[in-house]
Amino acid sequence: MGRVTAVTGSGRGIGHAIAAGLAAAGHDVAVLDIDGDAAAKVASGLVEQHGVRAVGLAVDITDPAGVARAVEEVTAALGPIEVLVNNAGVDVIKPFVDSTEEEWARIVGVNLLGTIRVTRAVLDSMIERRWGRIINIASDAGRVGSSGEVVYSGTKGGVIAFSKALAREVARHGLTVNNVCPGPTDTALLDQLAALSQKLYDSMAKAVPMRRIGTPDDIAPAIVYLASDGAGYVTGQTLSVSGGLTMA
Repeated sequence: MGRVTAVTGSGRGIGHAIAAGLAAAGHDVAVLDIDGDAAAKVASGLVEQHGVRAVGLAVDITDPAGVARAVEEVTAALGPIEVLVNNAGVDVIKPFVDSTEEEWARIVGVNLLGTIRVTRAVLDSMIERRWGRIINIASDAGRVGSSGEVVYSGTKGGVIAFSKALAREVARHGLTVNNVCPGPTDTALLDQLAALSQKLYDSMAKAVPMRRIGTPDDIAPAIVYLASDGAGYVTGQTLSVSGGLTMA
């Protein structure tokens, strides 16, 4: 059996690609998503394509009881979670002055507090076993800022800082905590940008030194590496996978 790995927000997009990449590397995967049907479909595909164990569960990471229940169900089905990928995230692309309190609360609740909540739910077990990998999907928006994504940028900056501080606390227990920052990637989130301004979308693509928007499959290998035994001496780091758009 491979490492038991949980990936939040893995019913589609980057999360789906991460789950598939980890399954291809031999991980048993818990596909966690607010859309339970999508999670179940992805999990079934992983079993069929890669011959690993997988489960798909509906979970809202803003719900503490739901998170606790999901961790219990994964543990019962696959075993204790050894690798956690906090991928679930939301955004609303618009000028900050046009955004609302409700939108702020949702973005902070999912991107920052959700990441913290799921991490806390698996941490004791990892510490007890003295092995664990926590990989948070952040964003270069949290390092350099992004127009139209002010609160989102704030949450991703918070995820990066949270990861660095946690990495210091848990390193002595054999755990690593790292961030991966995808660049502009062909997902539903980026579709928001195209709907807001096709000109801005096209300009972003041209700004990438590799002259293309990334794909979810471009992101997954970085997570597979950080989840591996070979990354055991890498912690507290933030890796951009952006085609060179941001070199921070």
